[in-house]
Amino acid sequence: MDAPGPVARWHAIAEARDPAGLDDLLADDVFFRSPAVHTPQLGKQLTTAYLTAAMTVLGPSLRYVREWYDERSAVLEFEAELDGLSVHGIDMLVWGDDGRLIEFTVMVRPMKGLQKLIELMVAELTR
Repeated sequence: MDAPGPVARWHAIAEARDPAGLDDLLADDVFFRSPAVHTPQLGKQLTTAYLTAAMTVLGPSLRYVREWYDERSAVLEFEAELDGLSVHGIDMLVWGDDGRLIEFTVMVRPMKGLQKLIELMVAELTR
């Protein structure tokens, strides 16, 4: 099965590490759930900031290894390396009728990898 349109668009953005395509991919009221922040982040602007930082931090070593889809959602399993630490996680995507993402949830393990990711993301978001 080919990747649904929103997933294919996300892969193109992530591979290019170019956030320019996020404006068309994200709904204005998208919910972003980070493994580092307790409350969901609401809106295209905040989600774009987080995903742009993630492209910088994870992008160089990010690789998707498995994917599952249905009509309106996908789970994308990924691996990356951060300063010698292996990171394993999933991106959970949900999209609306127009193909724009309305939810983007990230989960990461193990704890050491998550801690390193938080450290690097904070540094990137505060630059």
